[in-house]
Parts: sequence; C-alpha cells; structure tokens
Amino acid sequence: MKLACNMPMARFDFGLKLKTNEVREGKIMNKYRGSITALLGALSLLFVSFNAQAVPSYARQTGLACASCHTIFPELTPFGRSFKLNGYTLTGLKDISAQPTSSASGMKIGAAAPMAAMLQVNIGHTDAGNEYLMPNEFSLFFAGEISPKMGSFIQMTMEDGGFAMDNADIRYANHKGDTIYGVTINNSPTVQDVWNSSPVWGYPFTGGADMTQPLVADGLGQNVMGVGAYAQTANGLYAELTLYQQNTNGGQITTPSDGATATDLKEFSPYVRVAWQKGMSNGDNLMVGAYGMQSTLDSGGATDKVTDMTVDSQYEHHLKGGNLISAHASYTNENVDGGIGASNTLNALRVDGIYHWGSHAEAALGYAKNSDANDDEAVVAQYSYLPWQNTKFTVQYVHPTMAGSSDTVLLQSWFMW
Repeated sequence: MKLACNMPMARFDFGLKLKTNEVREGKIMNKYRGSITALLGALSLLFVSFNAQAVPSYARQTGLACASCHTIFPELTPFGRSFKLNGYTLTGLKDISAQPTSSASGMKIGAAAPMAAMLQVNIGHTDAGNEYLMPNEFSLFFAGEISPKMGSFIQMTMEDGGFAMDNADIRYANHKGDTIYGVTINNSPTVQDVWNSSPVWGYPFTGGADMTQPLVADGLGQNVMGVGAYAQTANGLYAELTLYQQNTNGGQITTPSDGATATDLKEFSPYVRVAWQKGMSNGDNLMVGAYGMQSTLDSGGATDKVTDMTVDSQYEHHLKGGNLISAHASYTNENVDGGIGASNTLNALRVDGIYHWGSHAEAALGYAKNSDANDDEAVVAQYSYLPWQNTKFTVQYVHPTMAGSSDTVLLQSWFMW
C-alpha cells in the first residue's frame, strides 16, 4: 500500500510556506506480521483510550493525508510540528469570506465544519481477569482553523451521560521574518507541546503502567486554564511562558508524589519551556530541551509547594525505504514542600525507542522508573499496524515492578472519522 501525499493549491494564511517531507513507500519485512495483523483485525471492535491528536478534520481542512503530519499517530513529523506552531491554520479548502466594511468586520471561515469523532472500547487482561468497557470513551473534536491566524484543538468527551471538556488548545499564530510567534490558551500543561517527549503526547500513547506521575505530567489536566506566549526562531530555538490558574469549575487537585488532595491552585503557576531543534541534511531531526513548573496547592490554609524541572530530548533517524527510528527521553525532578501532605522528592525517568515501517507499522519498547520511596519501574512493549492511515491496531504488554501489580496485555483498535 502506497501512501499518497498530494498537496492541492494550499493556502498558508500565516505567510510561511512549509515543506512536506516526501512520504515514501514502506516495506513490511517481518515474516510474522501477517498473522499478527489477522489477529488484530479480528479484534477490530476493541478500542483503548488515549489522548488523541491526529484528527480527520485537519486532513479535510488541508487536503493532505494523515502521513503528512504524522509518522504513526500521534507522533508528529517536522511538518506536523510546524502546522501546530502556526495555529492549525493551513488550509486547502474554499472559504466563505466577506470583506470588512465601515459597519462590519470581515469574515473568512472554512466551508466545512472542523469536526471529527472518536469511539473507544477497551479490553485488558491481568492476573485479576479481563476488563471490558463499552464504550470506554466517546469524543467529539472541534479541530481546525477558526480564522486566518487562529485555530484550535478541542476535545469534548462523554462522561456520566454528558459531554465535558477534555484536552484543549486554542492558538493565535503569526510570523516576523523567519520567526513564528503566537499565543496559546489551553487546559493542560504540555498539551500545547509539539514534541513527543512531553507527557500529554508521550509514549506509550495508550494504556501503559499505572505509575506515579509528576504534577506537571498528570495532576492539573482539565482543572486549569493557561494563557501563554511562544516563539520559535529560524535557527530552531523555541521559548514559551504560560501562566496557569485553576478553573472556577475545576475539580480537586492531587499532588501525585505525596498523595495529598488540594482544593485550590493558589495564585498563578508559571510554566516555562525552552528547546532547540535541528533538521539535518539527511532528514534526521534532533531536539534537546527543558521545561519546568512551580505550583502552590492550598487546602484549608495548608499548602504544598511543588516544583517540577524536566530535561528532555527527541531524535528521528531516517532509514532506506522510508523507514524511521525515533527515540524519546525525559528526566523530571519533582520537589514537594509538604504542608498538606508529606514533603517528598520524585525523580522520574522515561525513555523509549520506536521502529517505523514507513507509516504502515511500528514496534516500540519503553522503560519508566520512579526514584522515590517506592522505586517503581515498568517496561512497556507494543506493536501497531495501520491498514489505513486513520486506523491503528495495537497489542501492548506491560511489565511493572510495583507491589501488588501484575503484567497487563492490552489489545486496541482505534478508528476516527
């Protein structure tokens, strides 16, 4: 199966012409892949939840195949990272437009609504038995251009019979010369990040081990609103500052590393992100960076002060035949000055390597370790096959070392339309 990437007369409203990498034909070389594919195909009604970033409304808007922005979703290509940084505004569709007049502002919106949908059902096996959920998750997405310099990724997920806000990122983006700059409004630290070494979009993308996560990775999602500014220069330097505050209708916040429950996020929590990425002449891409966040959690006057500092890296190496190896690594140091709960220090290491057979299939292996009072660690191995670019079948094996935990086998089918 050859993945086509035919670009129509696309309009770049942000004025920066982005170049797509050639989408090349990947050859399936593993002699056992046929039997694995048949097994996964038979399980095509089984879904597993993960934070989705690859949504068909972007493909409809741009006129490009999913493989233009993703190696295998949700991993982004350099083109996909540029698309996100530029506010999700590239489009190849006809617009509905009106010129501004003395009595009314102008208008320019896409002729098709930027909508997509996702249904998930899951099954997992542990020593305790099997678990079946139908549906595990049903989501609607409003993802695409809002205006020529503004776009969105908004996920609404069914919970308790109604829909609630899930991950959201609304952006304004512009450029001055070769520098991209913009503003993001989002509801989860790192959801706005464009690299797959950060928590929201990081390996294993679905399932995984039930391990303690730093506050910046897991504790604030959907309970906060952040407003930030970012810029990326032509030489690959990226900088961002976002200030977070608790949503008025947000729920309780739990400090992951000490288990304390807070009712409020006191004052603003600053999040800082810096990174440098380098595209090489052979198509390889390297990123090294760091991000950090400081938060004060309050419960009846008692406070926990939480400081997270992370260094991370991502590398993509292109092979012959359109194949790719990608690797991600991050190391987080979290210090909790306890007032609600106990003071604690958590060091969290996450590393993974992924081999891609073009955009057809991937095999991945990841390792996670927490160094604190528990010293938890886990190995996660998975194989995914894509018969179509918007369909992925995955089998995952998780081997944790946490007390009372057991190995897990997870089967996944994931469709979006």
